[in-house]
Amino acid sequence: MRKYFGTDGIRRIANTELTPKLVYQVAKAGAYVLSKHSDEVPTILIGRDTRLSGTLIESAMTAGFLSYGANVISLGVIPTPGVAYLTKKLKATASVVISASHNTYDFNGIKYFSNKGMKIPDKLEEEIEEILDSGKIDDLTAHPSKIGIAETRQDLVEEYIYFLRKTFEENIETHLKDDFSVALDVANGATYKVAEQVFTKLGINFSIMNNNPNGVNINEDCGSTHLEKLKKYVVENKCSLGIAYDGDGDRCLAIDENGKEIDGDTILAVFSKYLKEKGKLNNNTIIATIMSNLGLNKFAKENGIEIKQTKVGDRYVLEEMLKNGYNIGGEQSGHVIMLDYNPTGDGILTSLMLIQIILERGLHASKICSIIQKYPQAQINVKVSNDKKMLYKEDTEITEQIENLSKKLGDNGRVIIRPSGTEPLIRIMVEGQKQEEIETEAKQIADLIKNKLY
Repeated sequence: MRKYFGTDGIRRIANTELTPKLVYQVAKAGAYVLSKHSDEVPTILIGRDTRLSGTLIESAMTAGFLSYGANVISLGVIPTPGVAYLTKKLKATASVVISASHNTYDFNGIKYFSNKGMKIPDKLEEEIEEILDSGKIDDLTAHPSKIGIAETRQDLVEEYIYFLRKTFEENIETHLKDDFSVALDVANGATYKVAEQVFTKLGINFSIMNNNPNGVNINEDCGSTHLEKLKKYVVENKCSLGIAYDGDGDRCLAIDENGKEIDGDTILAVFSKYLKEKGKLNNNTIIATIMSNLGLNKFAKENGIEIKQTKVGDRYVLEEMLKNGYNIGGEQSGHVIMLDYNPTGDGILTSLMLIQIILERGLHASKICSIIQKYPQAQINVKVSNDKKMLYKEDTEITEQIENLSKKLGDNGRVIIRPSGTEPLIRIMVEGQKQEEIETEAKQIADLIKNKLY
C-alpha cells in the first residue's frame, strides 16, 4: 500500500496532514519526475476548487515547482476536467488539480495530470513517493538563474467554456423547447461560474442553486452527494431535469422530472444505447467498475452490448478504455468518461450530453432512463484508521460472514468490501433482490467490522 497517493491522488486534512511543507515537497518531487520524462523545462498548470485551503496549498505548490525550475500557470478556480482539457490543448508538460472532490471543506488534495490531460499512471506516482522518502528533496534546487516563472491566466477558462458550448450548441439549438427547464446544483464548488456561463450561452432555461462558495460550504448538504434538496426543487418547480455536480466538477448525477435519481450506471446505459444507435459505440463496449449495479450487466446483455469491469477508480476505467480503444466508461458515482471529447470525467459535459439525448428523443427524462432496471443496493461506510483498512481480510469471523452471505445471494446478488482509496473508511456494498433484507445484512457486516477493527 502506497504511503501518500490513493486512488485519486493525495487527499488529507488541509494544513495539519496536508501541510504546506508536504505540498512543497510533493511539488519538487513531481517536477523532478516530470523533468525526467520530458526534454524541456516543465510548464505546469494549476487549478483548484473553492476550498478555503486552496490558495494556501497552491502557494506552497507553486513555490515547490519554481524552486526546482519548473514554470507555473495558475488557472484559479476551475473544474478538474477544465484543467485536463487545457493541459492537452496548451501542450503543457503536466498539470495539478488542488481539490478533495466530494469531501468536506477541511480536506484537500493534489492530483497530477499528464500532458495528455489524464491522471498520471501509478508508476509515476510511485516514483514521486520514492523521491519524497529519499532524503534528497533539499538537493532538488535550481540555480538562481534557473528559477521558474509563475503567471496567472484565469482567462483561460474561457477556452474550456467555448469547447463545451461548441460541442453541443448546434444540436441543442435545433431541439430545444421553451418548456424545457433544468435545475443546477453546483455544490458551491469549482463549477459555480462555468456551468452558469455555459448554460446561459446555450440558451437553456435553468435555475441554479448552491453557487455562493465561501470556502467552507463546498459539498455541504448539496451537490452530487446530497441530492435531497435538488429532488424537492425539481418536483415543486416542475423542472424537466435536475443536475448535480460534485466539488471539483468531474462527477454528474441527475434527477428526473418525478424526483428520481439518475446515477452513473443509468447514464452509462443511456449514453451507450444512444452511441450504438448512431454507430459510434467503439467496439460495442461499456467500461464500468465492480461497483456498478447488476442491472447494468443485464441491460448490456439485453441490448447486445459488451460490458467490461475494472477495479474502483476512474483512472482504472480510463486505462481499460485506452488499452482497447473504447470510448464510453464510468462509475456509478457519476464519473463518466467520454473519450471522444475529454480524457477524464466531466460533469458539465455529461449533463449536456444527457440533455442533448432527452431533447433529441423528445421524451421525459424518466422515459429515457427506464431502459435499465437496477437491483436494490445497500451501502455502508465504516470508519477505520488507514493502518487498519486491510485487516478485515485477516479476520476469520469477518471473512466467513462475507463468504456465507455471498453464497446465500448466489447469482442474484453480490457482496463487495472495499477499503477506500481516499478516506479512512471501509466501504460495504450488498446487492440483492429485497432492499430490506440486504440493508439488514450490510449492517450486520458493518457492525462486525466496526467491533473488530475500530
